[in-house]
Amino acid sequence: MKIINVKTKNIKINNSVKTIGVMTVFIVIILVILPLIFLGTGKGINSAFSLDNNDIVKNSNIVFPVDGKVKLYRKSEDRVEELDLEDYIMGVVASEVPASFEEEALKAQAVAARTFYMNKRNNPDKDSKAKGAEVCDTINCQVYMSKEERVSKWGKSQAESNWERIRKAVLDTKGQVLTYDGKVLEYPQFFATSSGKTEDAKDVFSVDVPYLKSEESKGEEIAPKYKTTIKIPVSEFVNKANGRYTNSNIKKDNLLSQIKIESYTEGGSVKEIKMGNATIKGTEFRELFNLNSTNFKLSFENNVVTVNCTGYGHGVGMSQWGANVMAKNGSAYEEILKHYYNGVKIQEIEYK
Repeated sequence: MKIINVKTKNIKINNSVKTIGVMTVFIVIILVILPLIFLGTGKGINSAFSLDNNDIVKNSNIVFPVDGKVKLYRKSEDRVEELDLEDYIMGVVASEVPASFEEEALKAQAVAARTFYMNKRNNPDKDSKAKGAEVCDTINCQVYMSKEERVSKWGKSQAESNWERIRKAVLDTKGQVLTYDGKVLEYPQFFATSSGKTEDAKDVFSVDVPYLKSEESKGEEIAPKYKTTIKIPVSEFVNKANGRYTNSNIKKDNLLSQIKIESYTEGGSVKEIKMGNATIKGTEFRELFNLNSTNFKLSFENNVVTVNCTGYGHGVGMSQWGANVMAKNGSAYEEILKHYYNGVKIQEIEYK
């Protein structure tokens, strides 16, 4: 009878299994773990967003002359100034947001500002075009100040460091613009502070824009104008309302019963409000009483109308303070832009 050495066989089998296991672990380390170590796992703390190869598209059909200039109408001086593109964007970013913003928020603003200009280059602002320019330097377009103008407002102690932060953010995104379906965004809207959600363009501008939908924008309570309150004497309130809307016919007596909010936007702001016999848009009410936003609540007492507002600006597109909160939480500028502008790509201008 032949005796089989079972113990020896088991040892050989175990050794084979161990060898296979070691090799498997080695392959996993090479193919999976090392790339993660060297390339990183994402672009934001606790973020599911990841950069794919199509996030920044090169060799696009968006052309800017190598020696091209921005034609800027300086309204206060009533003259047209010609500037290098990136110098102009630095002046816009420095004017639109605090230099203390996070680097990624500054980059996001730079791309949005450059997108705004490239659209105006193709479709000049009406008033600017009349002066022979493409874009103006006021809130009717996007605010611009030269380095000298901005530095004088910062003060000497912070001036150079502030400018360097902005300069770096602009140059790090040089030539990048937002596109949708291969075209530069026609409405690259941005504003200061949301009330927790941005607005759908159709609720504010009566235009349905696929990349301007209502989005969450958390953490903006830190913004300086997140909450504001104004008090309007009842007589002034009534006179303004009746003066603009002659059919409203509201009275000072029992004003509370004559004012009613009829509907709200998806972002939580006032869409329509009834004033006596007139029903008007929340945007019109905001303009009439010079409010910071259309997200407001009214109270009536002691012959005074109190208006409590949340947020600052029209609420459509990128919230500048919301972008800064996202950057503080670890989001890269690409992620910030794609959060506020649905379905967009970032493309690089081709210089010819």
